[in-house]
Amino acid sequence: MFITIYYAAILALVYIYLTFKTIGARRVARVSIGDGDNNKLSRAIRVHANFAEYVPFAIVLLYFLETQQTNSVLMHILGASLLIARVVHAYGVSQENENLKFRIFGMMTTISVMVFTSVYLLYIGMFFL
Repeated sequence: MFITIYYAAILALVYIYLTFKTIGARRVARVSIGDGDNNKLSRAIRVHANFAEYVPFAIVLLYFLETQQTNSVLMHILGASLLIARVVHAYGVSQENENLKFRIFGMMTTISVMVFTSVYLLYIGMFFL
């Protein structure tokens, strides 16, 4: 038990890193609000925001799954997959000459973790609670 807290903590550190990358891009561009039509800043903002949009929901789903005494190996597979997906996605989107393979891998893996976790929770709820 308590596997999710490790992934939540690591993902929070990644979020803080992305926060500082966005702050740095704002300083370089000298833009405090919006993106000032600066592509690098726009990408930093989207990487940060996209992370903030998906990770909290995914962590909550993982936590709920863990509270159902889900196998620890499965929990690590899902948590590590989410972590890798979000780092790869952040890397891909942050590149000005973006290779869409990174973005696609990151989003598809994130969504797969969320779909699997959601369906598994529904299954547990329908047949075991």
